[in-house]
Amino acid sequence: MTPLEHNKYVGLSHLGYGVIHFLMTGVSMLFVAVVFSRVQLRDAPNHDNPMTFFIPLMIIAVIVNLVLTVPSFVAGYAFLKRKSWAKVMGIVAAVMAAMHVPFGTAAAVYTFWFLFSDPGKVLYGGSGQSLPPPPPSDWALIDRQKQSRASYVPPASPPDWRS
Repeated sequence: MTPLEHNKYVGLSHLGYGVIHFLMTGVSMLFVAVVFSRVQLRDAPNHDNPMTFFIPLMIIAVIVNLVLTVPSFVAGYAFLKRKSWAKVMGIVAAVMAAMHVPFGTAAAVYTFWFLFSDPGKVLYGGSGQSLPPPPPSDWALIDRQKQSRASYVPPASPPDWRS
């Protein structure tokens, strides 16, 4: 695959992870709301509904999940539009997504592989593996000069310690 195709798939993986995470957050919040709206506390005064306590907690949970999801949407957009800041945003989004097994982890691994491999370095800066500089044009002459100057001299023999 070409670097542009990998770039497209990394962007789509972040958008897909963001959508899945956002939907799962909505489903779990809906489940909690339904369960706690049906529960009545018999020992509480006036048989209060526990939703009055859990609504602020659910709002905090939604905010935390949005903070964890929004970078993936932004990174997906940046990758698909080939923005110059896509590499930085992709790393931030991948770190935040990595803890959400399995989809976030898969998106993070693919992002890290792409950004720190040669195709990612081609698109988003950084030098890929480059070739060493070419040898000088007079390489053979330099080699012959070194050989003529350096002649083999055997090492001195060690002293005889037996006498």
